[in-house]
Amino acid sequence: MKNAKIINEKPDVNYKNNQKFIIDLLKYVDELKLTDVIKIDLDGKSKEADHMVIASGSSARLVISSAQKLIQYLKTSHNIVSKAEGLSGGDWILIDSGDLIIHLFRPEVREYYQLEKMWQDPQL
Repeated sequence: MKNAKIINEKPDVNYKNNQKFIIDLLKYVDELKLTDVIKIDLDGKSKEADHMVIASGSSARLVISSAQKLIQYLKTSHNIVSKAEGLSGGDWILIDSGDLIIHLFRPEVREYYQLEKMWQDPQL
């Protein structure tokens, strides 16, 4: 194993303590013309992820292309390999990037599921 090449399979970022990464990601999402973008801190709420981003696209085509671009952005810019569900339909696409979960919706589907209400802190 003297000449073995070790490949770092971990992401280049630690989402939990890297606000610059989150800000850069949100700026990129904005560039994709997605709307109603919110970030939810999942620390203490979920063991599966630390952050969730939810955004809407005006059409299935926009949602699909934005998801593909986000997956590529995460891979090329941050060495994060992501998995996606729902790419064929474009109503709701979930991008699983480890400690970061991204949900992209068409507005009427987002309104129906109201996912952010499930994860946001209750209003006091």
